[in-house]
Amino acid sequence: MSFQISQAARDVLAAEFPLLIGGREISGRAGRVGVSTDPATGEKLSDFALADSDDIADAVSAARSAFSGPWSRLSHSERARLLRALAREIEAHATLFAEIEVLDNGMPMMLAEQIVANCVHLFHYYAGWAERIEGTTTEPPPHVLAEGEALTYTLREPVGVVGLIVPWNVPLSMACLKLAPALAAGCTVVLKPAEETPLSAVMLGRLINEARFPKGVVNIVNGIGSEAGAALVSHPDIAKISFTGSTEVGKTIARECSDSLKKVSLELGGKSPVIVFPDTDMSKTVPGVAMATFFLQGQNCMAGTRIFVHRDIYEPLLEELAAFTAEMKMGHGLEPGTILGPLVSAKQQERVMGYIADGIACGARLITGGEAWEGAGHFVRPTIFADVDPSMSIVRDEIFGPVMAVQPFDSDNFDEIADIANDTPYGLSGSVWTRNLSTAHRMVSRIRSGHVSVNCHGAVGANIPFGGYKQSGWGREFGREGMDLYLETKAVTIAL
Repeated sequence: MSFQISQAARDVLAAEFPLLIGGREISGRAGRVGVSTDPATGEKLSDFALADSDDIADAVSAARSAFSGPWSRLSHSERARLLRALAREIEAHATLFAEIEVLDNGMPMMLAEQIVANCVHLFHYYAGWAERIEGTTTEPPPHVLAEGEALTYTLREPVGVVGLIVPWNVPLSMACLKLAPALAAGCTVVLKPAEETPLSAVMLGRLINEARFPKGVVNIVNGIGSEAGAALVSHPDIAKISFTGSTEVGKTIARECSDSLKKVSLELGGKSPVIVFPDTDMSKTVPGVAMATFFLQGQNCMAGTRIFVHRDIYEPLLEELAAFTAEMKMGHGLEPGTILGPLVSAKQQERVMGYIADGIACGARLITGGEAWEGAGHFVRPTIFADVDPSMSIVRDEIFGPVMAVQPFDSDNFDEIADIANDTPYGLSGSVWTRNLSTAHRMVSRIRSGHVSVNCHGAVGANIPFGGYKQSGWGREFGREGMDLYLETKAVTIAL
């Protein structure tokens, strides 16, 4: 591997990565630390503080004080000004953020740079919405009007202190995706990053202080999910939990929150269908379908990993996918031209290789890949299976790795095609590839997913609602709907 870590990144990694509670950097009550490592090399990056339940309680208390104190007294426009100030701080540190994200997570640099730019846009976008929070007027109830004149209107108010729990696959992006609308709505926050990728969240917390947010509005508590995350979910002063991660953990959080009936939004797993019709433009479809699966090494919830191809182009598409995949450079994210980085950990590598072994054992045809990369780092070569059976685990389960499962279809009946595409407990994303506008619209209407693209995959943006059907989650992030998750509606009637 040939790459260099910048001096700025070395300086950041040499410093402590503390908890940020009430505007202060602290080591945590128990003084426990975790170790962040580079998944491409296995080398240590830095130590970071680990929160326990007492630290979570301190963070919630700080957020509660800020919510009822200085934060509640800010106007919408003042909140918007702070969000824009934070966007400028992130933009000023964009190169450093991208490099730390590559080192901590393993993603390619070109992707990290795009993610940081998207985070800047997110805070500007939700700053605009902060200035547009408004209620409505409506007709008062008849029994009140019978006594004379009256006025009925609604108010939109923040839910309160919210707990944000984010995953390791795109750590900075996920933190910003939740922070921006929560802060725009007027909530205060306790953010728990994933223990595998804690570094960028601490950096973000420091910039929040630099942008002069009131102390305690945002608190960052790195910690183990089963300890710090569980303590956050169960805390009685948390009004809402927003979680992105596995469906299994999401169900556990939903059950825990049911006792107190705190609000919950969940962006969970996926096993997205990609449907390729015989009239597709192969020059766009081959790279599009390949990246639908292999983007971020397949470690993303909207990955298109179940590929349904019309029999007429089945073998030619398999051949071209294999050729395209062979040209995708794998390596450290800081190496120029890298498209595929490592998986996030040895545990994740072992998990993915287990699925690959099972696919081979069950008789799927291995087109390419199927191997871990020898040497340092947690790499798995991009893998394509053909002739898969719907009962196979590589078709049923969310693998969260670079594994594509391809199967042919013969039918021209849209309902029959939809039946096989929808044969999954998930419903997060999907895509349709065709030159026929009628085919595209008719197929999109039949796919049971919260987000469907045509002749592209995973077309997300700050203004586009994103979330899942079925076991892929509750609620929508991004767009106006993303801020609605953090607002309550209060109806007011006044007899005049």
